Amino acid sequence: MTKVKFLVLSLLITAVTMNAQVKNNFINEPQADFENRMQWFTDAGYGMFIHFGLYSQLGGVWKGDSIDGYSEWIQSKADIASQEYAMLTHTFNPVDFDAEFIVKTAKAAGMKYLVITTKHHEGFCLWDSKYTNFDVASTPFKRDILAELSASCKKHGIRFGTYYSIIDWHHPSQERNIDGNDGWGWWAEIRMKTGRKQEYITYMKNQIKELIDNYDTDILWFDGDWVHWWNNEVGTDLYNYIRGLKPEIIINNRVAKRSNFTKDFGTPEQVHLDEAVNYEWEACYTINGSWGYKIADTNWKQPQEIYDKLKDINAKGGNLLLNIGPDGNGNIPEESVRVLLEAGGMLNKK
Repeated sequence: MTKVKFLVLSLLITAVTMNAQVKNNFINEPQADFENRMQWFTDAGYGMFIHFGLYSQLGGVWKGDSIDGYSEWIQSKADIASQEYAMLTHTFNPVDFDAEFIVKTAKAAGMKYLVITTKHHEGFCLWDSKYTNFDVASTPFKRDILAELSASCKKHGIRFGTYYSIIDWHHPSQERNIDGNDGWGWWAEIRMKTGRKQEYITYMKNQIKELIDNYDTDILWFDGDWVHWWNNEVGTDLYNYIRGLKPEIIINNRVAKRSNFTKDFGTPEQVHLDEAVNYEWEACYTINGSWGYKIADTNWKQPQEIYDKLKDINAKGGNLLLNIGPDGNGNIPEESVRVLLEAGGMLNKK
């Protein structure tokens, strides 16, 4: 069966099954159950974030020009049409990607869990999804990156997590916002086409089920909640759907509106809290300036800074999720490895 036929059939089936699964309300779980589910996460303290996608092969450069900002936002910053950007699948071939090396590096650095961008805002999927051809299986690479990472994490005792963007610059339900005035207005505030929101939510749920069923993800880490067509109602529905699939899974607060939704944990970005709070939280930081690989970015944080941030965050009850960005060949920049291992050495000594 082709992916297109499979998608048509799945849309007919999932409407019934999803309605049945969402009847559970996990938002109001007893505090003792919540604390028990979160225990490994609160004990972990330190994790690795990985931003990796089609943008990694560009390194922040488009048609010879270095593009300002985070490299994973290059489609937005350079205002690249979806069809043109999708041509990058023809050259995505990170033959040096080594899940074992990445996981062993994380472990040596003292990290206890790992989260990778399975689908960033660009919409490209790092696994062979039944619901789209815009995925790793349609590139020269073809290997299943998530399967390799998940297996290596289990082998080395590292928890495996998956990032998934709420917005999608490639999905046919959404379109560049012509009312915008810049990259943020055109792409971050991407427009949902009339009458297609439920179609896209079904697509999301189908793909998230793949992440749980095929890779046994322990964390679902959402992003993109700022768009006007996403709210706490749809976010809560998605939260309950996911918990219905895997009750013990942990989900970040960006599944709904991060401004007023805290389950299961808050996610300050490039900053962290000044004091302890009455909810779980995790601060995510880049190890240099960009999340995705950027050729011109050599602004590396040094091991002492990483160590100090981690200790301060942990003392206030939070976790540190520290990012690396493999390049287009799948290699982690040498400076990232050096900083991680030296900071890890400091942790072992103190």
